[in-house]
Amino acid sequence: MKEQSKRLGEDKIGSLMWRLSVPAFIGMFVMGMYNIVDTIFVARGVGSLGVAALSIAFPVQMIMMAMAAMFGIGGASIISRALGAGKQDEANKVYHQVIWLVIISSLLLAIVTFIFLDPLVTMFGATPEIHQYAKDFLQILLLGSVFQTFAMAMNNIVRSEGNAKIAMLTMIISAVLNMILNPIFIMGLDMGIRGSAFATLIAQAVGAVWLLIYFLSGKSSLTLKGLRFHIDWKLSGSIVAIGFPSFIMMSAGSVVSIAVNWMLNIHGGTMAIAAYGVANRIASFMIMPINGVTQGMQPIVGFNYGSREYKRVVKAVKLSIVAATVMSLVAFAVVELFPDLLVSVFTTDQQLLKDGAHAVQIVLLAAPTIGFQIVCGGLYQALGRARISFVISLMRQIICLIPLLLILPNFWGLDGVWYAFPLADVGAFTVCLIIMMRTWRGLFKNPEMV
Repeated sequence: MKEQSKRLGEDKIGSLMWRLSVPAFIGMFVMGMYNIVDTIFVARGVGSLGVAALSIAFPVQMIMMAMAAMFGIGGASIISRALGAGKQDEANKVYHQVIWLVIISSLLLAIVTFIFLDPLVTMFGATPEIHQYAKDFLQILLLGSVFQTFAMAMNNIVRSEGNAKIAMLTMIISAVLNMILNPIFIMGLDMGIRGSAFATLIAQAVGAVWLLIYFLSGKSSLTLKGLRFHIDWKLSGSIVAIGFPSFIMMSAGSVVSIAVNWMLNIHGGTMAIAAYGVANRIASFMIMPINGVTQGMQPIVGFNYGSREYKRVVKAVKLSIVAATVMSLVAFAVVELFPDLLVSVFTTDQQLLKDGAHAVQIVLLAAPTIGFQIVCGGLYQALGRARISFVISLMRQIICLIPLLLILPNFWGLDGVWYAFPLADVGAFTVCLIIMMRTWRGLFKNPEMV
């Protein structure tokens, strides 16, 4: 077992959380900056129609990310526990399965989406004036679906063995390269929305190659030796079962984006869709550091649960909840105090400034509850508790948010769309709190039954 994996069971929880969360935090921060910068260049180089087109294309991106998360997080959970239990061969076997699952699924998704691209773009809520922009963006993005899915899934695998710095560098390399290429392609080469897609494709390919070099270098606890095409259906089922909540959560994000685009089209039109694009970028940026904390927690929880060090599991979770909640409160304060300043980063269009600031203030009204929700979902995935994690993943996006999106606009019009988000957060937080209270009692009294 490599040194970085052994330290998951030996180092102090505080220093471990710092060592694993800070690189994840930095990586997430840079990725968040990429999303911000990408939207800025599209807004300045293409206009509000380009920003609206990014919102229309978002569901497809979410599906790609959902597949990567399903295989990556599911595999990472099993690998962490296998390494903790000293089962190196099992960890390698899971790693090889994840590689084949990623390649096959991403190729199938790209082919199907290409075939049905026109009707899909329309289904996603594109108005006639946005349709071609969204189609141009997606046609190029789909060419790099294998790279994006591979890089994201393998980053989770790298974290599972405690090597957070490599995962961080992967995100930084891709994001920085993307930020450099965006203005060159969009404005310098006058490629418009296609330029943004090409920049993304190239950056993702470089990130995927970087990770492949790492695994071939011998620095990983895992090895590519013995890799051959073989699908172990039982093992693949276990990977999918644990990662499926992440797939549902992100896929639900895709469904929610479609529902939001449709309701915005009905109650606000193209400018409202553009406002959602800006508000969504800001919200994603605010939440990304919390994801970094959760990603730092998961390998610690998985490894120590596998090695039966339950007190270390409890310490890691408590520390993660505190850190994530503090970050949520900071995000809430920034958004509520400076919404105009945040939106002005993206655009000088006065109507978009007004609509975007109004939207982001309402969408993040319940931001203080988000950190707890994210840590809660990440905990049960790390423990391999697929059913509980599945319920948590469904709660906000499907059970709470979609019904609210369909009901509230009938009473409050466009504002009803925005208010659906904080109300869904409150509902999901309540359920997570109830589940966690039951888990804590079990963990202290009879931890092996949790």
